[in-house]
Amino acid sequence: MITHTSLNDFYHRNGAALPEGIAREIGHFNIFDAEKLFDKKTGARVMPYSRRDYYKISWLRGKSRAEYADKVIDVQESALLFATPKIPYHWIPEDGNQTGMFCIFTAEFIVPGKAAFSLDDLPIFQPGHIPVFQLNDDEIKEIQYIFNKMYKEIDTDYPYKYDLLRNLVMELIHYGQKLQPVQAQYPVQNASERISALFIELLERQFPLDTYQRLGLRSAKDYADRLAVHVNHLNKILKEATGRTTTQLISERVIQEAKILLKQTDWSIGDVSYVLGYDDISHFSNFFKKHTSITPAAFRN
Repeated sequence: MITHTSLNDFYHRNGAALPEGIAREIGHFNIFDAEKLFDKKTGARVMPYSRRDYYKISWLRGKSRAEYADKVIDVQESALLFATPKIPYHWIPEDGNQTGMFCIFTAEFIVPGKAAFSLDDLPIFQPGHIPVFQLNDDEIKEIQYIFNKMYKEIDTDYPYKYDLLRNLVMELIHYGQKLQPVQAQYPVQNASERISALFIELLERQFPLDTYQRLGLRSAKDYADRLAVHVNHLNKILKEATGRTTTQLISERVIQEAKILLKQTDWSIGDVSYVLGYDDISHFSNFFKKHTSITPAAFRN
């Protein structure tokens, strides 16, 4: 199941308050010793499928497994893992010797304001990329040095420390982009079940909508990109599992939401059209009538 994890959720889950002065107009950054952050009652360190509001770079030590929609990646000894808010993943430790460090940050921390550059433009955060890298002894030393430098710097009074930390994060990103990713395994049965379940979860997470929110994922390709699978592969799996195509499932859910908004709110048809992703009311009306044999205005009345 995909959950939504905000920065506040992250700190609350780990028994800490969001630090004052660390979330400014520059965005948010923090770094942690992984061994110190785990469930105090159960000792669990599992990170479930989640749509996080932040980016994360983890240096993991110990045997573990990273699961994506159709990929399972076994991590041996030491690895570097990059996570983006757009792609859910599941991290599972497989022994009791999990150590390492990780940093979390928002896009605004790296790219403040309305800069043309986006973190999601970088290859390491692109859908379909396998962002897990096995490290040899020399690479471990280099990565450990960068993380230790960030860990020490965060507590200093140096007035330009966030500029330095931003550069260190980018150094990790470029370091990772030069590494060879870990080979993924593809257990077909489990992968198909995961993809189908994750798609349904992701679809449901788009709703309900309000007047300040617009439907983010609209097409089959949008969902395939978010799940890091090819759109034809997603379509094949959903067709086998549900008997309907990706586009049909999306359309059915959009129509369901449209009916709710038309009957249970006083929004104009133009507002309903807009939040569902239609700039032109006539396009929305044609879509609604195609699937219901009635216009939005007639349905409302």
